[in-house]
Amino acid sequence: MTDRVHPSAKTTKPTFPPTKSQLAGANRPTYRPQPPRRRSSRGCASTLCCYLLLILLFLLLLIGGAGTVFYFLYHPQRPSFSVTSLKLSYFNLTSPSTFKAKFDLTLSTTNPNDKILFSYDPTSVSLLYADATLATATIPSFLHHQRNTTVLEAYVTSTEEEVQTDTVTELKRSTKSKSEVALKVKLETKVEAQMGVLRTPGVGITVLCDNIAVTLPDGEKPASASVENTACEVDVRFKVWKWTVG
Repeated sequence: MTDRVHPSAKTTKPTFPPTKSQLAGANRPTYRPQPPRRRSSRGCASTLCCYLLLILLFLLLLIGGAGTVFYFLYHPQRPSFSVTSLKLSYFNLTSPSTFKAKFDLTLSTTNPNDKILFSYDPTSVSLLYADATLATATIPSFLHHQRNTTVLEAYVTSTEEEVQTDTVTELKRSTKSKSEVALKVKLETKVEAQMGVLRTPGVGITVLCDNIAVTLPDGEKPASASVENTACEVDVRFKVWKWTVG
């Protein structure tokens, strides 16, 4: 009788309960390092804008403070202009588009400031009729001292360029109906202000004097203009970068 051999049953190792350290490690979540935060481009742009606005505000406050101090120290005032006399010595309207005339112009300008001296560049003088230029001249540069009135003289002659036909026609019509012509005097120049060792950049000014009634000459005798009601306005033009303020 053969003996049967039965495989022996596999023995299993006894299990033990997990330790406290194993339990703590099982409950702890896995650590995953977070990627570094990227700064938003919008945040950088807004920060830069804030800095620029603060710098601009500081500059405006600085300029405003300097302007206030300057005003209280010097009390700046604009110069005033007036037409003293205007004489018409020659007047010719023979051709349809040609105008020839000669004027003797005398102006006076007053500097009302106690501590500011004005330095004028050469001044362009124009005689206008209905906003059309009839005659021009140039007054040389000059210094205008404090609390002083300066007399300016100019010999104004008609331009070499042809005047528009409409302007000449209107002039002829006006001279036929009455013996006088209404003209304007326009001055354009640049002026610098000097306060001791301080000197400002050149500022453009335009002076316009209207309500000048010029009587036409009779023969060779010059005719004088009526300047009692003449009013002169001074327009100061400040140039800031590419813009002109005034």
